Amino acid sequence: MSDTTNQSNDSQAQKGPIIPKSPNEALRPERVPEPPKRSRNARSQIVLFLNFIMTMAVVVCVVAVIGFYYATSTYQSPGPLQTNTNFIVRNGAGLAEIASNLERNAIISDARIFRYLTATHLSAGESLKAGEYEIKARASMSEIMELLKSGKSILYSVSFPEGLTVRQMFDRMLQDPVLEGDLPAALPAEGSLRPDTYKFSRGTKRSEIIEQMAAAQQKLVDQVWDKRDSSLPLRSKDEFVTLASIVEKETGVPDERAHVASVFLNRLGKGMRLQSDPTIIYGLFGGEGKPADRPIYQSDLKRDTPYNTYVIKGLPPTPIANPGKDALEAVANPWKTQDLYFVADGTGGHVFAATLEEHNANVKRWRKLEADKGSDPNIAVDGQPEEQPADNGATVVPTKKKKIN
Repeated sequence: MSDTTNQSNDSQAQKGPIIPKSPNEALRPERVPEPPKRSRNARSQIVLFLNFIMTMAVVVCVVAVIGFYYATSTYQSPGPLQTNTNFIVRNGAGLAEIASNLERNAIISDARIFRYLTATHLSAGESLKAGEYEIKARASMSEIMELLKSGKSILYSVSFPEGLTVRQMFDRMLQDPVLEGDLPAALPAEGSLRPDTYKFSRGTKRSEIIEQMAAAQQKLVDQVWDKRDSSLPLRSKDEFVTLASIVEKETGVPDERAHVASVFLNRLGKGMRLQSDPTIIYGLFGGEGKPADRPIYQSDLKRDTPYNTYVIKGLPPTPIANPGKDALEAVANPWKTQDLYFVADGTGGHVFAATLEEHNANVKRWRKLEADKGSDPNIAVDGQPEEQPADNGATVVPTKKKKIN
């Protein structure tokens, strides 16, 4: 017991004297030791890194806002182009190529702005269309984008008057500087192409125009043939187009076509030869046409060609040109007449007759008009020539040198 007491006293002696505490001090919690402090160096690196990240984020946001504003403003602002110009977008060209070409031609100021902002204006499946476009002076990138997206490219046209042969139509297509591509090696059938004006954009191939012409003529022939007079002595559409081509070449007066058609149909009904001058020309020169300085002689009227209706009976084997809508309709629904002859009246039209006597009188009047004008008396009439009845019911044509334009 004494040993224990001594040890306790020794411990208290080592700790020092006991200092009495007030009740408030006794209830106050003792101070907890502070954790070890980080080094100032480590604390500085983290703060600097975070500050850098935040600063860069702010800078990036500011730059992005400024860049977007600049790009949008440039996209909407007038462009650098000083005068109107044509711009071609080739087939298959992508947005990057189009933008680069626009900048190269000084139509826009920045290809990247055009490329990226245009991409945001194109919905899924939309693209800039191929073609040739007229870009207005000072056009903005936004206006150019809308134009190229619309596909409203510059349209050219090529015209084919009624009465041209297929070869003459092909020659016109070859001479057109905008159409592209080769023509077919084989000519389409005579009469199978519709005379009309065809519009196209740059890059269109000649073969595409030919396909349009053939489809248009087939549709037209079918429509007119379906509405024909049921009493026509024509057995097929081929005969229909052939006679329409002859009517087309015989007169350029619209009001006369149905009358001329009635004469030829009446002659076919009576087994008479058509005696159509344009069939002589086609038999001699084909689709190339007669040279302007080459007259038609009386000997030509007797040339034995498959097309010479002064020699053959009935219709030639094929059309002699490509007839238009008016000529087709004239044959489909001709005038109801008894006329078998016509001859030029000296004013650009023709005078018609039902009998040979009337016709010969009309021919004499025409010759007098030509003589009064000092014309060559060897030029034959425009229309059926003077005829004389033959014993077998045929007609005999007087010998005359004939000139036909």
